[in-house]
Amino acid sequence: MNEYVVVNPEVCAGKPVLRGTRIMVRNILGMVAGGYTVDRILEAYPELTKAMVQAALEYAATVVDEEQVVACA
Repeated sequence: MNEYVVVNPEVCAGKPVLRGTRIMVRNILGMVAGGYTVDRILEAYPELTKAMVQAALEYAATVVDEEQVVACA
């Protein structure tokens, strides 16, 4: 984890969220995948900071890097 991303089994079924919110990291990733800029994400979630959005992206990159990927034929 980092200072902004937390996992609590009592919040959002244990999915990673941004500290102090119920905004899941996957929401941020989905917005980026949909073409949202950081500024547009901040407009949608004014309670977030740029550092929080960056932390969500860094967390996702770390998780992907740690996962073992099995190629399907």
